[in-house]
Amino acid sequence: MTNLVTDVAETVATHPDSTAIAYRESELTYAEFWERAGRFAQALDDRGIDEGERVAIYLPNLPQFVTAFYGTLRAGGIVVPMNPQYKAREISHMLGDSGARAVVALTDLVPNVREVRDGTDVERIVSVGGNADGATEFGDFLADDTREVVDRADDDVAVQPYTSGTTGTPKGVLLTHYNLAFTTRANADVLPDGFQTSDRLIGTLPLFHIYGMSVVMNGAMYSGGTYYPVPEWDASAVMDQLEEDEITIMFAVPAMFNDMINQPDAAEYEFESLRFANSGGSSLPMEVLDRFEELWSVQLNEGYGLTETSPVTHANTNENRRKGSIGQPLEGVEAKIVDSAEFHSADRSGGSGPPEDEGFEEVPRVEEGPIDEDETDLHAVTGELVVHGPNVMKEYYGLPEANEEAFTDEDGTRWFHTGDIGYWDEDGFFYVVDREKHMIVTGGYNVYPREVEELLFEHEDVADAAVVGIPDERRGETVKAFIVTTPDAESTPEDIKQYCLTNLAEYKHPREVEFVGELPRTTTGKVQKFELRAESND
Repeated sequence: MTNLVTDVAETVATHPDSTAIAYRESELTYAEFWERAGRFAQALDDRGIDEGERVAIYLPNLPQFVTAFYGTLRAGGIVVPMNPQYKAREISHMLGDSGARAVVALTDLVPNVREVRDGTDVERIVSVGGNADGATEFGDFLADDTREVVDRADDDVAVQPYTSGTTGTPKGVLLTHYNLAFTTRANADVLPDGFQTSDRLIGTLPLFHIYGMSVVMNGAMYSGGTYYPVPEWDASAVMDQLEEDEITIMFAVPAMFNDMINQPDAAEYEFESLRFANSGGSSLPMEVLDRFEELWSVQLNEGYGLTETSPVTHANTNENRRKGSIGQPLEGVEAKIVDSAEFHSADRSGGSGPPEDEGFEEVPRVEEGPIDEDETDLHAVTGELVVHGPNVMKEYYGLPEANEEAFTDEDGTRWFHTGDIGYWDEDGFFYVVDREKHMIVTGGYNVYPREVEELLFEHEDVADAAVVGIPDERRGETVKAFIVTTPDAESTPEDIKQYCLTNLAEYKHPREVEFVGELPRTTTGKVQKFELRAESND
């Protein structure tokens, strides 16, 4: 059984003439979309790209992404989504590690693929938006015939997104057909009466990211609703679209909702059709939640998830919500807060050595959250959030040590370590109080300092560097770099910013750069980043 594709095929059979994708002035019915996906699947087969092989999609939110995604799955392939903001150096590892044999890329991004093609298995580049040297235009790539659905098992991999670990090295996450099908169905049930065929879902979340892909796109295709892809975030334009297209469902990150409430004419909008709004990707400030609801009388719920969990594990609902919480686990998902020995020794005691013994005990629940963090000993009530369920990834691709670190088996249950610290209450609501030690969450995107630091060290004027997250009113956090320059350096902080912007996705580049005489370090040479963060907050 091919879970995801079978679900969509059933939707097509039931609602062939309903609008599947609405983009600007054009619409594709479910029958038309499904036919194009079948032609894409046949084109892969014609070019010798077999079932079980990987196809990378390097596109913003466009109808062609949806076609290539389901076309690849229909052919029995595995989708490798890539951020269209990524530069050549950033996609190099993904293409090399995944072994992708074809890449579907925006015309302007084709040169990035060509630049790193040597040393990868990429044989075919498909361009979207026009012709490009070394690529076949998307329409020309499609076959004349359609390919039937290739059967895949529940445990077969469907999608391989990449996420960074604490080392900053991107890791391929193996998500199965069942992982994604379960999440799509379970998340749809969070809404009042579930997703409906009459629903119109706005695609503000990028499709390369598991949140936009799994929750919004798959949710629309699963339910028979209409998906409205938005290739670039513009708060004012999206607000116009919410009104004009009578959007009913919106999933977004806190920075997007923050942009909306801060538009000068925000109070003039009326989102009468919007029946469900959800925030994820990073912590939702209470001020944003309250202002959103005050302006538009639409309840804004917060949820939680990770790429490794397909992604949703927790959600608040219109009927069952607690402000400040990430909600309760989805039906079928288990979660708890544990006080592992490693967490206890490293985070609570300040030690850096290995734990003396293993431990995996539940942290007692508070009576009711959210608690007053200023008046509570957080160390007494917090621990690491671990989860178990059908949505948890199969494994990291080709990384046995990372897989060993990511999971703990206890009494026959395989628990995934989220790396996030929080607490839970007696009503089953969970609260996240801190992210992984060094990760920066900016506008819903994860940035790992190691990746930015390694680039900085390649600059001829940089002798030493450290990157931390600092508070940002709009994004939650933003990236700041502390740099020790070489004696003969001529670069300015603005030069360093531009250097990073040229080589990294826009959200990763340091928005603040400070030149310092030296970095604070421990006797073992580790940078004391908490001092740098404290200095920035003063």
